[in-house]
This record gives sequence, structure tokens and C-alpha cells, in this order.
Amino acid sequence: MRTIDNEFESDECRKVITQLYEFLDSELTDDRRERVRQHLDHCGSCLEAFEFEAELRAVIVSHSKEQVPESLMRKLAMLIEEEEGLTPNQASE
Repeated sequence: MRTIDNEFESDECRKVITQLYEFLDSELTDDRRERVRQHLDHCGSCLEAFEFEAELRAVIVSHSKEQVPESLMRKLAMLIEEEEGLTPNQASE
């Protein structure tokens, strides 16, 4: 069984690996995002881990898209319109 400590030797590798999800979600600061990107450009192990996570995420997204019935979409739209028409006091009753 591989772990982050065994597979990724440097402190920078460990930082990059622990921030892959934030990197993929664009939740890092611009400065940190650029540092991660530069690290991935020069580190094959981290790039491999990044590519795996990106591909896994794409597979999950592509398989999790279900078609919502049109009747449900209309009902949801109607409920949202009704909710938006209520005042805050009415909505909590």
C-alpha cells in the first residue's frame, strides 16, 4: 500500500498532493495555483497523481448525469416561483 509519505518524497510534493482537489476546483489563490502548476510541470509523480484525479473526476461526472423528467423540472420551477413570491415572514410559516 502506497502512502503520500512513501510515494512523494519532498515537502512540496506532499503540499501539492494534498491540494489537488482545491486545484481542480479552482479554490486556491492565484499565487498558490501557479506554484502548484509549476510543480506539476516538473514533477512526474505529482503530475501522474493529478491526471488520475482529473480523469476520475471526469468519469464520475459523466456517469452521474441523470436525465430529470420534464414534469419534475416544471414542478420545481413552479415551486421556486411560488417561493420567490412570498415575503420572508410568509416563507417561514
